Amino acid sequence: MRIVVSGAHASGKSTLIADVRGRHPELDHLPDPFEMLGDGRDAPGPASFLAQSAISARRLATLRPEERVIAERGPLDFLAYLRAWEDPGRGRVPSEVWGRAEAMTAEALRNVDLLVILPLNAHDRIWVQDEEDLALRSAMDIALLELCDDADLTGEHATVIEITGDREARLRALEAAIGNLGDASGHV
Repeated sequence: MRIVVSGAHASGKSTLIADVRGRHPELDHLPDPFEMLGDGRDAPGPASFLAQSAISARRLATLRPEERVIAERGPLDFLAYLRAWEDPGRGRVPSEVWGRAEAMTAEALRNVDLLVILPLNAHDRIWVQDEEDLALRSAMDIALLELCDDADLTGEHATVIEITGDREARLRALEAAIGNLGDASGHV
């Protein structure tokens, strides 16, 4: 079972992953690709997003169907960040970057069983630090919700679900989705 949890920064990904791993310790955690970036690539921007997309795509591409992992972010996140980068008028993303990012995303998501989207909404009351780029966060959220509906990117294999609610509601929803996948495959 290969799970990716996607969402804008400060959307509750880390908390949800920690909670589900508390109940499913057999799930290996693939951390946010941001943590794997080298020096000089940590400033938000197209180069950073493309580098993180490549990291997440590479690690998903190597997964075997029997592996049990939960990844914090996937390449779809970074494709959404690339799209969002243009929305606030920060600059254009070159077309060759788009092409590479889309191809990496589609290829990597072929190895994902469950794509969990954590959309932003006021009801979930997730605290955001003052220094966060709220315009980029909001634009990324909108882009992610549009992209997760693109079957050319998500493929036919992955089950895509959106989860909202408080911490317990999110955990229950993810547990139910994991159970449904287990029922379909014959093992949890």
